[in-house]
Amino acid sequence: MSPFATRAIGLMLALICWTSAADPAAAPSAAASSAAPSVNAASNSASHSPPHTTAGAIAWQRWNAALFAKARAEHRFVILDLQAIWCHWCHVMDEVTYRDPTVTRLIGAHYIAVRVDQDSDPDLAARYEDYGWPATIVFAADGTEIVKRQGYMPPALMSALLQAIVVDPSPGPSVGAAARIVPATTSTLTAPQRAHLLDNYFAVYDTQYAGWGDVHKFIHADSMEYALTNASVDARLGKMAKDTLNTARALLDPVWGGVYQYSDERDWQSPHYEKIMSFQTQYIRLYSAAYRQWRDPRDLLMAKSIENYLHSFLTSTDGAFYTSQDADVSTEVHGKMFYALSDKARRAQRNPGIDQHIYARENGWAITALCALYDATSDSQYLERAQRAANWVITNRSSATGGFRHGEVRDQPSALADNLSMAQALLALYVATGERTWLQRATSTADFIATRFTEKDAGYVANPTQKDAVGVFSAPVRGIDDNIGMARLANSLAHYTSQPRYRDMAVHAMRYLASTQIVDSQNFLAGVLLADQELANPPTHITIIGHKDDAAARQLHQAALSYPAPYRRIEWWDKREGAMPNPDVQYPELARPAAFVCTNHACSTPLFEPARLTAAIKRLSEAQP
Repeated sequence: MSPFATRAIGLMLALICWTSAADPAAAPSAAASSAAPSVNAASNSASHSPPHTTAGAIAWQRWNAALFAKARAEHRFVILDLQAIWCHWCHVMDEVTYRDPTVTRLIGAHYIAVRVDQDSDPDLAARYEDYGWPATIVFAADGTEIVKRQGYMPPALMSALLQAIVVDPSPGPSVGAAARIVPATTSTLTAPQRAHLLDNYFAVYDTQYAGWGDVHKFIHADSMEYALTNASVDARLGKMAKDTLNTARALLDPVWGGVYQYSDERDWQSPHYEKIMSFQTQYIRLYSAAYRQWRDPRDLLMAKSIENYLHSFLTSTDGAFYTSQDADVSTEVHGKMFYALSDKARRAQRNPGIDQHIYARENGWAITALCALYDATSDSQYLERAQRAANWVITNRSSATGGFRHGEVRDQPSALADNLSMAQALLALYVATGERTWLQRATSTADFIATRFTEKDAGYVANPTQKDAVGVFSAPVRGIDDNIGMARLANSLAHYTSQPRYRDMAVHAMRYLASTQIVDSQNFLAGVLLADQELANPPTHITIIGHKDDAAARQLHQAALSYPAPYRRIEWWDKREGAMPNPDVQYPELARPAAFVCTNHACSTPLFEPARLTAAIKRLSEAQP
C-alpha cells in the first residue's frame, strides 16, 4: 500500500531534500507524546507559493505545453528547477544560487526558467524522483535532456554549468539512454530472482542501528511491511521490525506529534524537520499494524500521536488533508532551532509554513492510514475522519473523464498515483465498514486506471503521453512503486470481486516488476517480494454474517479487523443486501451472527464469540504452509 504510498523508499530517496552541504540538525527528545495541540492549521499556513521565495531577477514560468515551442522560437534552452515547498536546500538554492548575478545573467540571456513544486506534478516527480529535490534539468528546445543534476548547486558551479551548455549543448554524462525493459513471461519471480531480492533485503539492513539503509534513516515502508507480514515464520524479521520501530521513535516530534522526514545520520539522531504527508501516513499505518501484531502500547501511542498531528495541523476545515509542513520558519529560524522549542515558545512566533494544497494522492494515503488506525483501535473517530475526507475528494477531485485528478486545476490530466492511492483508500473503507458503495467506487477507479494507464507490453504508466509531447516526454514513465501498488491492489480486488480482469491487471503489473532489469535495478525492492508473495497465495479470508445494525455482528467485525493478518480479505455479509460480491464460499443459514475463517482451502466452523474468532484464525494460519 503506500501510504500508503506511499512510494517504496529505495526510490523514496526521491522525496528527500538531498544534503549536498552540511546541515546542522539535532535530535529531539525521543519521548513520545500524543498530546498535540488543537491548532487551526490555516492560521499557521503558507500560501500556495513556495515559501522563502520573493521577486528576483529570474522570470520564473510555469510548466506548460507551449514551453518548447517558445524555446525554439527564441533559440533558448529550458532549465527546470524541480523543487519541494518543504525542502530546506531548495530554499537555500533559491536564496543563494538563483540570486547570484552571474547565474541570473546567464539564465536571462539563454534560458527559459521554469519552477515546479514536485508535489503539484506527479508526472514530473515520477520522471525525476531519482534526482531528489532540488533537481535541476536542462533541456534543448526540442525537449531532449542535456543535463540532470541532483541537489543543491552553489552559484559558481551553476554558472559554470550554464555557460558550458551555451558553448556545447551536447548531452552530458548524466543523460543516458533509458534501459529497455523486457517483461517477464510469467507473473511470478523465479527462484533465483527471489533469492537475489531476499539477499539484498537482508544486506541493506543496518544491524547496528536498525532500519534499512546506511545513510538516510527512516522506516522503509515496504521493507517494514515485508518484515511484519513474515515475522510469524521468521524470528529474524520480527526482531528487525521491532528494533526499527523502536529506534525510529527518535523521529517523532515530542511536542506536537508528527514525524520528521528522516535522519541524515545512521543513529537516527540527526533529523530533518520537514513533516511530509507520505511519511505521516506510512508511519500511522505501520505502527498500527505492529500494534495489532504485538500489542505494544508504545506502537499505538506512536500512531495516535502522528494522527493527532494530522488532525491538528494538516486537516482543512472541510476534513480534507493538506500536503506538508516546512522545516524552517525562515532563513534565520531553521528547523533545528524551532523544533527544539516548547509548545508555548513555538506559539509565540510564526510557525513553519503549511502547504495547503489538497491533492487526491495525499488524501488517499491519509484515508488508508486512518482505516489502519481504526482497525487497531475500533475508535470510530478515525473512521469518521477517513469517510469525511473520502467524500470531500469524491466531490471535489473527481475527473470529468472518470477517476480522480490531482489538484484543483480542472483540466489537469489525471495521474496514476492519485487514482491508485484513492482506489486503495476506497478498498480500505470497504473493509472497515462492509459498505458496498466503497467497493463499487474502488472497482470503478481501478477500471479507469485500466483504460488510461495500461502500458501495452507490461505495467502501468505514471501518466499517458500527451499528443503534443516532445523529446523525452514522448515516452511515458513506468514507476516501480506504482506498479507494486497496482499488482497488490488489483490482486486484492480479484479476491473481493471474483472478476478475472483484476487478476489480469495484477499479472500485467507483475510481469513488469519481474523483468530482469527491474529486479537488478536497486536494493530496495521488498515491495516486489510482497506482490509476488500475495499473487501466489490466497489471503486469510474472514466473513462476518449478520445484520449491520446488530451489535453482535459489529463486535465480530471489529475483532476481525483487529487481528494481525497483514494479507487478508474481510467481508461482512448482511443477507438483506443480496449475494456477496464474490460468493465463492457457501455459508449455512444461522439464527444469530457468526464469523467464518478460511485459509488455503480450510474453513472454520461458525464462530459466535470474538475471542473464538481470534483463536480460530491463529490455529488455521499455523496449520497452513
